[in-house]
Amino acid sequence: MSFNKNNYEEISSFIKKNAQKPVKIVAVSKNHPLSSIKTALNCGIRVFGENRVQEATNKFQDLKNSHPDAELHLTGSLQTNKVKASLEIFDVFQTLDRERLVKEFLKYQNIVKRKKFFVQINIGKENNKSGIVPEEGTEFVNYCINDCKVPVIGLMCIPPQHEKPKPFFVLLKKIAQKAGIDNLSMGMSEDYKIGILSGATHIRVGTYLFGKRNQ
Repeated sequence: MSFNKNNYEEISSFIKKNAQKPVKIVAVSKNHPLSSIKTALNCGIRVFGENRVQEATNKFQDLKNSHPDAELHLTGSLQTNKVKASLEIFDVFQTLDRERLVKEFLKYQNIVKRKKFFVQINIGKENNKSGIVPEEGTEFVNYCINDCKVPVIGLMCIPPQHEKPKPFFVLLKKIAQKAGIDNLSMGMSEDYKIGILSGATHIRVGTYLFGKRNQ
């Protein structure tokens, strides 16, 4: 399935009617072909999300040269040995989730200062998900910004799959307010409307825009 322009327009319309502040639609294009991404670009999409460094490099290296206004977000977990390569292709990192990863980024401070970062909060404290537990969120943000000079601009979360997302989005917003940061990446294909109504500034939408992924 290619990029679904009608669904994109539906999301855009919902944002205009309901958003508390501007919302970026991050079109998550992982596991989708270059042809779908080009269709999305032709429809006006400029913010994309990818989960793997090599796949993102293969698909976006040339596209970012031809579309300098395109912005690429890392929306999947990052291994420390991929940090250097990731800095060459990604503009925004949504999954800063541990101190060791922060220290690896610090090896490339001149590049890091030109990027943007979201701290991933393990909002449901799930064993199978990475991220900072909610109780340590503010402290970790302060550590990144004040001690390490990493430009953290927001928080990101993925609520537990079989629970209502709103309480978790509300909690993420409280953590962000306490930490003094404004951006919230919350809401995906199934719950983007709840994310927007809860104050999201970024939503990560893949399936609803591109169809089911090729594994």
